[in-house]
Amino acid sequence: MIDSLLDDLHTVRDWLRWGASRFSEAKLFFGHGCDNARDEAAWLVLHALHLPPDRPEQIEHYLDARLTRHERLAVLELLQQRIARRLPAAYLTHEAWQAGLRFYVDERVLIPRSYFADLLVEGFAPWIDDPYAIESALDLCTGSGCLAILMAHAFPAAKIDAADISQDALEVAKRNVADHGLKDRVRLVPGDLFAGLGKRRYDFILSNPPYVTAQAMRDLPPEYRHEPENALAAGDDGLDIVRRILAAAAKHLKPNGLLAIEVGHNRAIVESAFPELPLTWLDTASGDGKLFMLHKEDLAIA
Repeated sequence: MIDSLLDDLHTVRDWLRWGASRFSEAKLFFGHGCDNARDEAAWLVLHALHLPPDRPEQIEHYLDARLTRHERLAVLELLQQRIARRLPAAYLTHEAWQAGLRFYVDERVLIPRSYFADLLVEGFAPWIDDPYAIESALDLCTGSGCLAILMAHAFPAAKIDAADISQDALEVAKRNVADHGLKDRVRLVPGDLFAGLGKRRYDFILSNPPYVTAQAMRDLPPEYRHEPENALAAGDDGLDIVRRILAAAAKHLKPNGLLAIEVGHNRAIVESAFPELPLTWLDTASGDGKLFMLHKEDLAIA
C-alpha cells in the first residue's frame, strides 16, 4: 500500500487532499491549533517539507510542486502518525504557535491555546492603561511558559514569575524561556499555586488553571487524553483550583492589582459558585466570556 501511495501521489496538492480525506474518514478531533481536516493536513505537510507552518496560506504557492520520494515518505509518515495514534499535531511537530510566537511542546504540557493570548498582544488594554506600569506579574499554572513569555512582551518593564506544580512542565517552560531570550526576566518557580512564592506581591496575576469538569473529562476526545490529566481535571465542577486561587490571591496582589483567570466554557458554573463576586467577563477574538477579572479589593469578599 505504501509503495502504491508513493507512486500515485506526487504533488503537494495530492498529499493535502489525501491527508484531509483520511483525517475526515478517521473522524479525528481538531482543537489544538486547527479546527478542520484540511488545515491540519496543511500544517503537517508544511512541517514535513520544512516550510513555515505558522503561515498555512503559503501552501497555495506549492500546490503543484512535485515531491521527491524522500519528501513523500516524510509527509506520509507524519499524516499516518496523526491518524494511527490520534496524537495532536503539535505533539508530532513539537511546536505550537500563539500570538505569532513559536513554542516547543511535548506531552509533558498542555498545547498552548489560551484565550489570554489575544489580550496580551494588546497589552491587556483597556484594563491596563500603561503596560510599562506593570513592574511585576505572575503566570500561575504556567505549563509550557507561553503566557509568561507573552506577558514579558506585553509588559516591557516587568519581571515575570511563572509557577507550576509540575517539574516536567517547568522543564519545558525552561526551554521556551531560553529560546525566547528571557532568562533574565522570567523566573520559573516550582510549587503548588502560591506555595513557592513566599510573600511576593504582583501588579498583575494571570492564571490558566485546570478547569475541566469531571463529566467533561469523561467525554474528552482521544486527542485530549494525550495531554497531562493534572493540567485539565479540576474536580466535579471544574473549580477546585479556581477556588484555591481566589482564596489566596489577595495576599499576593499589590494595591490596585489585577487578577485574571481563564475558565473556558464554565462561566455559568463560576457565576453560580461565586454570586457575591463582581466578576468582569472579558471578550477576545477567540471567544467571549471565557476569562474573568477581579481587582484586589474585590477579593476581600471571596
